[in-house]
Amino acid sequence: MQTSNVTRKELAEVVAGKLGYPLSSCSDIVDRLFNAMKASMLDGSSIKLVHFGTFSVRDKKPRKGRNPRTGKAITIQERQIVSFRPSKQLRARVNRQA
Repeated sequence: MQTSNVTRKELAEVVAGKLGYPLSSCSDIVDRLFNAMKASMLDGSSIKLVHFGTFSVRDKKPRKGRNPRTGKAITIQERQIVSFRPSKQLRARVNRQA
């Protein structure tokens, strides 16, 4: 399976190709979308994109861990993580291609 990353520039190029707007305008649209998503998650809100999935911020409790280099026991601090849960439609399409 070959993997590749999609960059903001590539997203802007796709939007420009679909809408026919200048690349600079589409790049601004993509940047504003991601900034709005970041702001929403920093406020603790979830982002639900229908037929795609849900991004949410979750709290992780502190736990005991081990430094793999030294083997020393450490406590991993309480923190927040961003999680993504794909929609049923997206999950089904991904599994059909796999």
